[in-house]
Amino acid sequence: MDELTREIQDEVPWSMLFADDIILIDETKDGLNEKLEKWRLTLESRVFTLSSSKTEYLRCEVSGVKADGGEVTLGGEAIPKVDKFTYLGSIIEKRGDIDDDINHLIRVGWQKWRNAFGVLCDKKIPIRLKERVYRMVVRSALLYEVLAIQENSSSEVDGS
Repeated sequence: MDELTREIQDEVPWSMLFADDIILIDETKDGLNEKLEKWRLTLESRVFTLSSSKTEYLRCEVSGVKADGGEVTLGGEAIPKVDKFTYLGSIIEKRGDIDDDINHLIRVGWQKWRNAFGVLCDKKIPIRLKERVYRMVVRSALLYEVLAIQENSSSEVDGS
């Protein structure tokens, strides 16, 4: 996908791709509509489609700028507006809050701890092995989530 759309991609963070997920960011709805249409036409010309049922749009309200009128559309269909969505494990919220993301991070850490509990608390397993399991399973999950939180900033986002 990256190679097929190279000519229409903007620099990060205005356009971000991961596998089959795309984030498009713009300061206005008109700009976002233009980007969506460009992406739709480019992908359709290469026998791919943007799924309108999986596409959502988020207007971040962190800059204090008033929303411009109109709606965000994809191929003439209105895209549903959401208050938050998840991208690469991070929860992006319209007001820029991180409470849900932090709570998610804590849940992930505890889930990984519970999954590794049998190994980490087994007296027969050497402490060195326990340290490695902890670093690889629990700590890496927490660090990945923390890094994902730090990478999120946008004014209007479409994640399809």
